[in-house]
Amino acid sequence: MLAIPLPFVAALLLFMTGVLLRYRYPQNSHKPFWFTILCALMITVVGLRWTVDIALFRFLQPILGASMPVAAWLCFAGAHRSQSNTRLHWLGPIVVLVSSFLYQNIWAGTVDVLLISLYLGYGSLLLKSSFSMPEQVRITDVSKVLIAERVAGGLLLFSALVDGVLSYNILVLNAQHTNLILSIGYLVFIPVIVAAVIVVSLSTPSVIEHNQPHVQLPISHGSSEEGDTPLTTFVSSLDEEKDEENAHIIAKLDALMRERQVFKDPDLSLNRLARKLGIPTRKISSAVNQTY
Repeated sequence: MLAIPLPFVAALLLFMTGVLLRYRYPQNSHKPFWFTILCALMITVVGLRWTVDIALFRFLQPILGASMPVAAWLCFAGAHRSQSNTRLHWLGPIVVLVSSFLYQNIWAGTVDVLLISLYLGYGSLLLKSSFSMPEQVRITDVSKVLIAERVAGGLLLFSALVDGVLSYNILVLNAQHTNLILSIGYLVFIPVIVAAVIVVSLSTPSVIEHNQPHVQLPISHGSSEEGDTPLTTFVSSLDEEKDEENAHIIAKLDALMRERQVFKDPDLSLNRLARKLGIPTRKISSAVNQTY
């Protein structure tokens, strides 16, 4: 009976998952589909690299590995803002690509250090980002998206540890435990991070309403007295203005909920709510946090 190595089975399952996701959720699955295909391709290349050991696969493996944390970050970044600058983020994989071309002329561990740095950097960024409000996500899904983001960040840090152990195993122990490390690393890391990307993508509405009728919020400005105003009076007036502004925002929000019943919108997000009110998302979030 034909024996199929485990990485290829995992890659086939990931490919089927991506196709099924694209078929069932055509509007929301663009990013998770391509991320899943990238993961399937990377696992396939890793399997071929340690099965037939062809130079082409040794060249492709670090490039695909460097693309993984960048792609994961971009998938989650869309939950926090409508557009993100992608060009700068691909600088890391490009540096790894150049280092792979010059592999014989540089230190043997250069590519490994670059990969570990990318996973550490983007893992830390995801963890940091998980402590801010995802404006583009449905309000009902915010908690699970934040959990998925923290899981993804932790997995990237875990992958950096796996890459470090793998590099040590190859450079010092002559690759004695490579198969075991790869099995524990990739076959645990890849499916879980794919699941996290799917969660955040399906929790982000695909259509953002740009032409929402909104009510402009008049910001009350206290009477400014020219001259030498005491510092305490100035700070007190600022606090009063802030409290009045928060109360005004909460009143607008309450009126919107009562009159238009926007809470019934299944795709309601903080960004969409801000468009309806004509108030920046940070002011709404700050007013709600300070009031309730």
